This record gives sequence, C-alpha cells and structure tokens, in this order.
Amino acid sequence: MASVSQLNNFSCRTFLTTPQHHKFILKPSILPLNSMKQTQNSIRKSHFLTPESIQARPVFLIHAVDDDEWAPEKEEEPVTESAGVEVAKEEKPKEVVEIESLKKALVDSFYGTDRGLKATSETRAEIVELITQLEAKNPTPAPTEALPLLNGKWILAYTSFQGLFPLLSRGQLPLVKVEEISQTIDAESFTVQNSVQFSGPLASSSISTNAKFEVRSPKRVQIKFQEGIIGTPQLTDSIVLPENVEFLGQKIDLTPIKGLLTSVQDTASSVAKTISSRPPLKFSLLNRNAESWLLTTYLDEDLRISRGDAGSVFVLIKEGSTLLKP
Repeated sequence: MASVSQLNNFSCRTFLTTPQHHKFILKPSILPLNSMKQTQNSIRKSHFLTPESIQARPVFLIHAVDDDEWAPEKEEEPVTESAGVEVAKEEKPKEVVEIESLKKALVDSFYGTDRGLKATSETRAEIVELITQLEAKNPTPAPTEALPLLNGKWILAYTSFQGLFPLLSRGQLPLVKVEEISQTIDAESFTVQNSVQFSGPLASSSISTNAKFEVRSPKRVQIKFQEGIIGTPQLTDSIVLPENVEFLGQKIDLTPIKGLLTSVQDTASSVAKTISSRPPLKFSLLNRNAESWLLTTYLDEDLRISRGDAGSVFVLIKEGSTLLKP
C-alpha cells in the first residue's frame, strides 16, 4: 500500500465523518431507538483517552484524482493541413460535371473540320447532337439579361453557315491562311464587331464589320450592320516560304524561287512603312440586307452557341478560355 508521504503527491479531497462540535441536537430519526442509545454511549466515552475513544477518532477518506481533473478545460486545437496530407476537395455538382464533359466532347469534335468547312456528314451529326444536349442544360436561360457574360471577344470554333464557306475556302489558296474569325461584343454601347484575319508570306490584313444590336427577347437580339472595314495590310519584315505548297491536288516546289527573296524583302520593307501609315478603308452597309437576328441558345463564361435567321449555328469560345488550348 502507498504510504502517507506518497499520497501527498496527489491532489485530494478530505471528508470528515464526525461533527466538529460535541453539541448535539436530537432530531426525529427513522433509526431504531436501540441504535440511538448505542451511538450516544460511544460519544460519551470518546471524552476519555481510552482504546475505544482512540478508535472513535475522525476518519479521513482520501480520494486520489488525476492532475487534470480540476484544471480548466483546454480548448481544442484547430486542425491544420500538413504537408503530405491530401485534403478532400469539394466535389462538383453532377450537372456541372456533365456540362464540362459535353463541352470538352464538342470542342474535340471540331478537330480537323476547319471551323466546319471540312466537316463530314457523320461529324456534323455528332456535333448537332452535342449542341442539342448542351442547349438542354443551358445555365443562362436569359442571355440578353446577362450582358456581362456576353461582353468580350469570342473566337469562332465551328459554324454551319454556308455564307462563310467561300471566305473559309480562301484559306485553301496557296500561301493564304485564315488566322482567326471573331466577334467582339460591347454590352455597354450595344455594338458588335465581326472580324476575319488573313495572313500570307508578304502581309497580313483583316476585314471587319461594325453593327448595332437591340434586345428583342431574353434570348434574341436584332443586329443592324453599319459599316465594313478593310484593315491596312501589315507587311512582314521577313518573308518565310514553305518548301512546297499544295494546289489543286498538286505539290508545287518553292525551293527555286527562294533565291529571289532577298531583293523582294528589301522592297517590301520600304513599301511597308508607306502603306502602314494609311488609315483602313471604310465603306457603308446601310441597306435592307444589312440586318439579321441572332438567338443565343447556350451561354457560360467559356462557351456560346447561337443560331442565325437562316437556321445556321455558330459555336464560339471566349478569348483566353482553356477550351482554346489544343
């Protein structure tokens, strides 16, 4: 058993089993009378130093407790992320995951179609099906009421509009390439600019149209074209020709003419300074045929799907979006 000195090392409570005063007040009790008399006799004997009085000394009950039992409760320390411990990420809603999957599949289906010009009938059918599924999950049911989302520059990724195919086919000509077709919307001034950028071995240029639009419904806008602009050609400082080009199914070797490039390049540099200083050529488009409407059937921060009055479809991707990355 532990000695008294060892027990002093623990915090304890003491309980006194006998009263501190020898003055008693009799109160009704449920104990038998015989037990009451015995208790009084034992108390009278405790005034003398007798073996019985020594045994009747107060008894102290020692209750050992843990050191922290009477200490204030400690606040739980906040759980912090530690290196090497992976924190579970919040899962995206099922609807969002499905939309992202459809968007990726749609953009992937554009590969090799040259914005729709070279799309086969099977590819077009697949694209139409994906577009229909995305339109059913449109997160912006009223696009014209969400002008900040419409605002900005949108890059054309695909179209079924036959009127653009002659323009796109120019990119099939030797040394001529359609770099970009875009639509820039300014929601504050209600203006739209459509632009096509061309490039060649000697120069690059652009053709664009400026228009005003009016909101006609939660999804539809009326567009009225005002002017067309032919950009000033920007001549390149250095001319780079490919080894060969393909024209009408035949490959043409350009190696023999590369020796002439040095003199042409010197002439082009001097002409470039003169042409580049001139303003772009503008022409008016104020006629009845210079109007159309556009219905936006899908819109989010990355992707926009619109349908024209001729039943054509346009799929555009916001400039800077990760969907534009190959």
